[in-house]
Formats: sequence, structure tokens, C-alpha cells
Amino acid sequence: MHITRRKTRQITVGKLKIGGDAPVSVQSMCSTDTRDVAATIEQIRQLEAAGCEVIRVAVPDDEAAAVLPQIKAAMTVPLIADIHFDHRLALKAAEVVDCVRINPGNIGAWWKVEEVIKAVNERGIPLRIGVNGGSLERPLLDKYGWPSPEALAESALNAVHALEDVGFTNMKVSLKASDVHHAIDAYWLFAH
Repeated sequence: MHITRRKTRQITVGKLKIGGDAPVSVQSMCSTDTRDVAATIEQIRQLEAAGCEVIRVAVPDDEAAAVLPQIKAAMTVPLIADIHFDHRLALKAAEVVDCVRINPGNIGAWWKVEEVIKAVNERGIPLRIGVNGGSLERPLLDKYGWPSPEALAESALNAVHALEDVGFTNMKVSLKASDVHHAIDAYWLFAH
């Protein structure tokens, strides 16, 4: 079977090219508590040895944000900070990491997103828009009745359009659903 890829905008995460005509890259997320630096670095080394090209860690609080420099220094691949709820953690993480991931469903008011955009722009790093079926915006849940593929795609498109409207294009998008078929359908809708 031959799959023809649609040409997308290329971004750079660390030294890794993503999108455009770059090969598909392998990414994983640590399952450790990021504040446990030794365990997180050990898992990162295992992921790197297995061929992982980009690694994401959760940044749930200031303590996790504070250890990002130690973790980054121990890595050979780009680091993405996964942020939920508190945009101030994204601002701190942007000083260290190669990419910041935010969720439009839980990051809060638009002015918070604008502060994150400013921070990543200052460092020249991309933003990952991570749409998750478990934390969709309330208006989309009300509209569709559940975290449907349509709701996921619409959330992502809304976020992309809002960012592009303020001139920000250094981003990538991920869509996550608890059912793989729903995720595939959401990606198809988003791409078309």
C-alpha cells in the first residue's frame, strides 16, 4: 500500500525537522514523575536507545519546571514540555525546552495563550497544540454531545486559526482520543 503524504508546513524542534518533506519522527512521553530527575533521565536514556527522536515530559508544577534544565542537559534528542492548566509553567519551560505543548481545552483565557506565544517566539521554538478528547472545550462538548472526531478536529482548527490570526505559524498539532478509530477520523477531518 502506498500512502501519499500531504505537504505540510515544516518546523524545527531542536535540530529535528518535522512536517514538510521530513520523514515521520518517533516521539514518546515519559511516564515518570518529572520531579524525579533520576528516574526521568533513566527513562529518557531508554527511549533514546530505542530510537525515540523527540521526548515529552509533564510539567505539572513549579518543581517540575525547575528541574527541566537538568533533564535537558542529560538528553541527546529534543525535549517538549507538556503543560496543562497553568500557562506560567509554559513561560518557565520555554526558557529551556525545544517545544512547548499546550491544550486549548484547559490552558485558559486567550491572553494566557498570547503570553505563551510571546515566550516561544522569543526563543524561536515551536508550539505543539495538543487536543485531547478528555479535555475538550465545553462549547464543543455541548455542540457535539461527546468528544467526537468532529469536535477534536474543530478544536484543533479553532486553535490553529486563532494562532494564525495573530501571525503565529511555528506550530504542530496533535489530536488524541481514547479510541484509535476516532483519532484517525479526527486527523482525517483536520487534514481535509
